[in-house]
Amino acid sequence: MSLALSRLLQLASPALPVGAYTYSQGLEWAVEAGLVKDQAAALEWIARLLENGVSRFEAPLTACLQRAWIAADDYEVKRLNADFLASRESSELRAETVQMGYSLRRLLHELDDFPLPPAFDSLPEVSFPVGWALAAASWEIAIADSLTAYLWSWCENQTMAALKTVPLGQAAGQRILLALGRRLPAVAQQALELPEERWSNFAPGLALASSRHETQYSRLFRS
Repeated sequence: MSLALSRLLQLASPALPVGAYTYSQGLEWAVEAGLVKDQAAALEWIARLLENGVSRFEAPLTACLQRAWIAADDYEVKRLNADFLASRESSELRAETVQMGYSLRRLLHELDDFPLPPAFDSLPEVSFPVGWALAAASWEIAIADSLTAYLWSWCENQTMAALKTVPLGQAAGQRILLALGRRLPAVAQQALELPEERWSNFAPGLALASSRHETQYSRLFRS
């Protein structure tokens, strides 16, 4: 097994201490509103957001961030970080990526023999994709592999949120992940090939769900 693969598994692991498990990205409100109430509805919600939202903005941006770190293009890193922060359509979605980015930056500082470029610490706020892309670049993980793992980690977190809130059983969660996993190769390839002029974070359902979640009376998740 290559070292890059073991590093990639570590990066994508739920054990990565960045707090991803505390966020549902509006899914908790969708459950509260009755839009997601069983396995089929959970799969549809997650898959649509994956294919029509994450794959068209967050995923290609993350891939470009890794290329920028490899090229030591500090200006491009700064620009893409600012673009991602500006793209978050609710205060809790923005707070989510800033908190996860902060936690990942702190973790990378605490790892042995992990060189951090000065540009990383010069950013006042670090979005999570910036830290992920830096780790992947530093560990010499192929961009296609790191992006697939990034998307898998996102799908896994959404599925775990569905298990807790719908609620669903463990077998249902695995069926959802199997179905999402079949889509990931095409989604990752699309993101790698999508030119920036065609990026779009237009996902009104996510924006509404997240905004309404901010005032939801009873909730388990921070987004």
